[in-house]
Amino acid sequence: MHIEPGIVDGAKIVLSYATASGAALFTLNSARDEFRRRGLSSLLGRSAFATGLVFSFFEILPHYPVGVSEVHLILGSTLFLLFGVAPAPMGLPAGLLLQGIFFAPFDLPQYGMNVTTLLVPLFALQVISSKVVAPNTPYVDLKYRQTLALSAAYQGSIVSWVAFWALYGHGFTVENLLSIGSFGFAYMAVIVVEPLVDVMVLAAAKSARDIARSGLFTGRLMSAA
Repeated sequence: MHIEPGIVDGAKIVLSYATASGAALFTLNSARDEFRRRGLSSLLGRSAFATGLVFSFFEILPHYPVGVSEVHLILGSTLFLLFGVAPAPMGLPAGLLLQGIFFAPFDLPQYGMNVTTLLVPLFALQVISSKVVAPNTPYVDLKYRQTLALSAAYQGSIVSWVAFWALYGHGFTVENLLSIGSFGFAYMAVIVVEPLVDVMVLAAAKSARDIARSGLFTGRLMSAA
């Protein structure tokens, strides 16, 4: 997901700095709590692992421009289930920044919008997961319908944010609405694929329990405690 250049420009882009700063503060608060729970090495290790995966997702996995943005297989819910609520939102902007610096500098002016669009849905996912997943359920025991609900919530929120930026930048013109609609429709493919990836990744984690219990993954992956 990369907002296309020119969708929001001029003075309007200042809003993206404010929303991204708010998301960063929320991330730092989550990181502080995670540091207290599991220590610095686990937090940094999981964040670095998430950063490398995000960079790979954006640069290696198939992606293509549709309407007002690009369709990416971001796997946000996968990152959340594997690494937890702090490392995932640390890895997403870090991986996105590395990709922008080395391969897509034309995306850097949109960095605040892209960060907001990736992180705010992730924070919402944390709340939704508490409703979808019972407190005594390790993530490796999730069913397909649960991963589908989490993925749909995350990706649907991304589409909503992309629509917001497009409407904020270009208004309610017919052309803009059609462009937003084409992007949203194309993103349905991601909602189909991501839950399948989640189920396969969680199954792999369940079969490799010793690795899954290491400090590189969230404790909730294997244990409800």
